[in-house]
Amino acid sequence: MQLVWNSPWRNARGWLVAGALLCLLLVGTAGCQPAAGLAQSLLKVVASWRAAAAGWQPAVHFVSLAAATLVSEDLTTINAGVLIAQGRLSAPLGLLACFFGIFIGDVLLFLAGRYLGRAVLQRAPLKWLLTPAAVERSSAWLQQRGLAVIASSRFVPGMRLPTYFAAGVLQTDFRWFATYFFIACAVWTPLLLGAAVWLGGAASAGLLARGREQWWLTLLIGLALFALLKLSMRLTTWRGRRALVGWWRRWSRWEFWPPYLFYPPVLLYVIWLAVRQRSLTLFTAVNPAIPASGFVGESKAAILDGLRDAGEFVARYELLPADVGLAERHARAQGFMQRHGLAYPVVLKPDVGQRGSGVRVVRSDEALLAYLRAANEAVIIQEYIAGEEFGVFYYRLPSETQGRIFSITHKTFPVLVGDGQQTVEELILNDERAVALAQFYCAQHPDKLKTILPPGARLQLVELGTHCRGAIFLDGARFNTPALAAALERLSQRYEGFQFGRYDLRAASLEAFARGADFKVLELNGVTAEATHIYDPQHSLLTAYRTLFAQWRIAFEIGAQQRARGVVLTPAAELLRLCYRESFGRRQRVMPY
Repeated sequence: MQLVWNSPWRNARGWLVAGALLCLLLVGTAGCQPAAGLAQSLLKVVASWRAAAAGWQPAVHFVSLAAATLVSEDLTTINAGVLIAQGRLSAPLGLLACFFGIFIGDVLLFLAGRYLGRAVLQRAPLKWLLTPAAVERSSAWLQQRGLAVIASSRFVPGMRLPTYFAAGVLQTDFRWFATYFFIACAVWTPLLLGAAVWLGGAASAGLLARGREQWWLTLLIGLALFALLKLSMRLTTWRGRRALVGWWRRWSRWEFWPPYLFYPPVLLYVIWLAVRQRSLTLFTAVNPAIPASGFVGESKAAILDGLRDAGEFVARYELLPADVGLAERHARAQGFMQRHGLAYPVVLKPDVGQRGSGVRVVRSDEALLAYLRAANEAVIIQEYIAGEEFGVFYYRLPSETQGRIFSITHKTFPVLVGDGQQTVEELILNDERAVALAQFYCAQHPDKLKTILPPGARLQLVELGTHCRGAIFLDGARFNTPALAAALERLSQRYEGFQFGRYDLRAASLEAFARGADFKVLELNGVTAEATHIYDPQHSLLTAYRTLFAQWRIAFEIGAQQRARGVVLTPAAELLRLCYRESFGRRQRVMPY
């Protein structure tokens, strides 16, 4: 998964914030002249309602502001300040409403923690606002520093909500909590509102002088000030500044880009190839032995079954189906380990999955049971193979008897080295590359973040060879020896109907891998697999696109030759059905991600 900075506008909470503020602005901006259309109609309704109940207008404003703070305290307070600066809202009313809403909202959060506990984090709306990991960190912070944390947390980015919830979970004395919070709120709210009045007045002066009083300009000013507040608060702390560095690294280095930003040129090129070959699904003929050639939704176990004649090259595995009970799946998993003389750790992963989702290395029977209990789809149990991990992309044209290695990726795992002074969290944030994935790495080691590693002590941050899950990919072209090519050819020739894809495997050592010896295949990926050496930091974006374009040209060339030989293409309707099932059907599946 490419790590993307969480934005409040990417989830349900963001839409609630926008809706609440829009309603607030429509209710609280007398004399506002919207452009036209729906906004004008809504304003007319509100105007007629206000005319019928003019005496209730202050109460309506108070309730609207207080209610909006339950969705976003800072954004509501800032927009209230802008309205005050524009003369559309009474300053005492705005201050009291924001203070009341903030105080009541966070008291309710405290009470939710006390009486409902951590289980409520799995339910809306708290699951939109809080994560269990954030609450755990806040709990540790509270236990170390006491009730003063409650007051200071209001001024520390990202700590406010989880700290108040954690205070309730930890059975903090309510009287002390309310006192500390009241003081913090009494300082914070006037400061924020006053800053918003000052900055909002300066920003609004030119607009009001020109008679531009559209509600959307007011909202835009509020959003700009909100963004400025968040940026300023992050700049006040070392962790906040390092988080901003990580954000910049993720967006300035293409290897961390999200799929929707990186893949459009590749998609356009594939469409161009399809038009040129007069077939949208020609690539589905490259691997006749794999449904849709491994485009989407293929079974990992079924693909590995195709390598049954190469057992010495394949890590042992067994499919645990979804249509049996927990006890039966657990018994089958234990039976698999006993038959093959395996001990923990073992690997568990979904039979249908992508980009490392749901893959776990389990080290105890309790962890095995917990994984199976959380999973409601078929999973694979596989022996754990230690050593060096690689991705090897292989293809063979149907007109040729010998295949070729297109790409080799050496997958490495980032390691922290202790200095006896910095905590694990500080080591992550200080690392020039790890800071780009700091949020993910910290989530992998929540119980170690405050631990100070002794000098020379090493901590491996991840153990799965997936780029979006923190592994570092390096170009492994130097390992492309005749011995390795011969070993991959022998392996691939044993899978009739396989022509194009990437082996993910582990070898005992770098030297053994170069000799084509002592390696085990973990997975075999079909037509949508990538030549993952492109993610080596030394490669440019242009190099990456050139490689992927070449990869897809080969896929269409193999597909054209296979079509000429009579291989039936997968219909476009079937591909759409597979995509729909993978995109929407998996939402109904539960995996311990």
